[in-house]
Amino acid sequence: MKLETIEKLCCPFDKKDLELKIILKDEKENIVEGWLTCATCTRLYPIIKGIPIMNPDEYREAHLEQPVLDRWQNQLAGKEIKNFRLIEK
Repeated sequence: MKLETIEKLCCPFDKKDLELKIILKDEKENIVEGWLTCATCTRLYPIIKGIPIMNPDEYREAHLEQPVLDRWQNQLAGKEIKNFRLIEK
């Protein structure tokens, strides 16, 4: 995912801007892994293999996202993910 794409995305629930956390980039500086968060509703949208997962909650499959989220635990800076939201512990 190209960095410029972030400027075009918003939270699908409340239409607010998203904040980006980059975990991994490729040699062309494209985002391979990371997440987008909405400061208003605290939803977290993972970026996996360059694709942001921004489905409504009822269509997201937690068991498919969980292995990636587990791998990112050390990047959460004292926060945790519950019900697709990034919250304080």
